[in-house]
Amino acid sequence: MSQQTKQKLVIIDTGCANITSVRCAMERFDIEVVVSRDPTIIKAASHIILPGVGTAGAAMAKLEQFDLIELIKGLTQPVLGICLGMQLLSNASAEREVNCLGLIDAKVSPLQASAGLPLPHMGWNTLGDISGPLFKGLDSNSYVYFVHSFALPVGDYTLATCDYGQRFSAAIGKDNFYGVQFHPERSGQVGAKILKNFLELSA
Repeated sequence: MSQQTKQKLVIIDTGCANITSVRCAMERFDIEVVVSRDPTIIKAASHIILPGVGTAGAAMAKLEQFDLIELIKGLTQPVLGICLGMQLLSNASAEREVNCLGLIDAKVSPLQASAGLPLPHMGWNTLGDISGPLFKGLDSNSYVYFVHSFALPVGDYTLATCDYGQRFSAAIGKDNFYGVQFHPERSGQVGAKILKNFLELSA
């Protein structure tokens, strides 16, 4: 790929996310990777990742502080929310009852893990009911790596499910916005394939 046509991925600097592993995973592809909260740089990206570690309240407060909420909602290029970043695409989160970006018509709720399953849901688990371009070339029952205690229910926006005492959305999508509850950057070859599929999406 020539320098003139080289993709530019921006990982949004939310100020409360450890983005090193995401950045390292994306730098394995032939793309320019930039971590930024500068609106001009974000708008100029071919693809955008919204990472997330921590609580929804803290993350939304940072997005508001950096004046990024309306910017993110107005993006037209492919956007991928990872873990908490996926949850932020929803209407709201029960984690401290915080309003989120409102791009997906659903509310994040605590996982109701039954049969003594520990929380957070941490480790490898299988995907089910996969659909959409993120999962091109992959089969249901592929293993990916999760770390979370809250989740989105299954709905019309669901692109993959997972079961951990209850069924929940492991991946979601609407228009140019996508989200994965798991960590593709920690999910081996399956995760790398999902990230590659994301980079193949066009606006």
